[in-house]
Amino acid sequence: MNTPTICCAALFSLAMAAGCGRPFDVKTAPGFVELEGQAPSYDYRATTPEGVVVSVRAIDNADDRGDVAFWTRAITLQLRDASGYALLDSADVTSKDGTKGKKLTFGHDEDGKPYTYTVTFFMAQKRIFLVEAGGTKAQMDHAHASVAWMEQEVRVKCGSFVAPVLASHTCNRW
Repeated sequence: MNTPTICCAALFSLAMAAGCGRPFDVKTAPGFVELEGQAPSYDYRATTPEGVVVSVRAIDNADDRGDVAFWTRAITLQLRDASGYALLDSADVTSKDGTKGKKLTFGHDEDGKPYTYTVTFFMAQKRIFLVEAGGTKAQMDHAHASVAWMEQEVRVKCGSFVAPVLASHTCNRW
C-alpha cells in the first residue's frame, strides 16, 4: 500500500469515526442518572428517582429555516394547542459555548396536580437543539438548581478547526 492510499484510508477512518456520537455535549447533574436506549426519540435523557426528566434532542434544520422568534412561536403554539400547556415564562439564554437561545417554561394541570415543562432551544450546526425538562411542579422546584445547571452546561458547537470537515454531524471530541 503506498503512502497516499494509507493517508486516504486513515482520513476516511477518521471521518467515519466522527460520524457517530452526539452532536452536542451535556453533563449529567448529581442526583440524576443517564438513561440508556432512548433513541430514536432522544439523543440524551436523564432522570431523578422522583421522576424529573431532562432530555436533549438534535433536530435537523439543514435549510436553516426559521429563526429564534419563529421557533419560539411554533413551539409555544404546538404545546398550547396540541397539549394544553400554558406559557408561563420566556427568557433569553446562552449555552456553555456561547450560542444564544431561548428558554420557555410551560405549566399544565393533570389530575389536580400542577406540572412544569421547560423547553430550551439553541440553533447551531444546521440543527435545532431541544433541551427539555419536566415533572410535577413540586419535583421541578426541588430539582431546579440541577436542571438549570444541566441546561447551562449544554454545548452545541464543536469549536474544533476540523469541525466543518470531519465533525459536521457530531462532536466526538467532547
